[in-house]
Amino acid sequence: MDIRRAHRTLLGRLLPGDRLDDLAVRRGQYHHVVLGSDRVVCLPRTAAAAARLPERVAALRALSGLDLGFRVPEPLDPDGADGVGEVPFLVLRRIPGEPLTADVLDDVGVADAAAAQYAELLAGLARAGADARARAILPRAPEDRWRRFARDVRAELYPLMSDGGRARAERELVALDGLPHLTRAVVHGDLGAENVLWQWERGLPRLAGVLDWDDVALADPAEDLAAIGAGNGRDLLERVLAAGGRADGGLVARVAAIRGTFALQQALGAVRDGDEEELADGLAGYGRPHGAAR
Repeated sequence: MDIRRAHRTLLGRLLPGDRLDDLAVRRGQYHHVVLGSDRVVCLPRTAAAAARLPERVAALRALSGLDLGFRVPEPLDPDGADGVGEVPFLVLRRIPGEPLTADVLDDVGVADAAAAQYAELLAGLARAGADARARAILPRAPEDRWRRFARDVRAELYPLMSDGGRARAERELVALDGLPHLTRAVVHGDLGAENVLWQWERGLPRLAGVLDWDDVALADPAEDLAAIGAGNGRDLLERVLAAGGRADGGLVARVAAIRGTFALQQALGAVRDGDEEELADGLAGYGRPHGAAR
């Protein structure tokens, strides 16, 4: 589907002055995002994602009031809709910058600069976890989160997997046993490379802002470290851990256990949202049950 064509009238009103045919469209896990010159428009991909828009706005407003040391998207349309029968949407102020590509991290100076700023980013989120404003608005990870996750994966996803896929998933779920229940830090929840924006100054990257806070919660910072490693590679993760003085064995083990569940997390969210594309992508490494159509 051409999002610009399907929602041309709406986008023309929300992005005045922009030539719609020239605008980039990015497909996220929950939204199609249309990038205007100074605004972005988020169009939910499923009804479930649309229903979560008010929570997303509340979280962004809470985060914007904290001293995180970097920018978060500013909502420009609080309720996400202003016309009867109009598709749900959210307008955000655009943060300038681009994600780092894998090739630039081959430069040691660039990798060290990025790692130091990732460590500062995580330190800012840890401080924010003690702020009363954040704790009043942001959800807390439930104490039985990983136990419920494992139960739901077995019930909802195992029927969609091959025998080998279920065996792989079981190993990944068992690794979650014994993870501590932590809610002292603000955790982004999807801190992959595509959601962290940078600008360049004198040949080095400077952190500009962080996007896509749909999964933000008070939880274990190992989740964000796992996403940094998944999105940027093991070398950068080790640099971030060293820069933050956090390379202890317990944390590293938690990071590895959580990282191993990312595909299952994607697939579980997708099956509940009715998102066939994300579901297929999340289960790509788990095969199909015998006799399933291809």
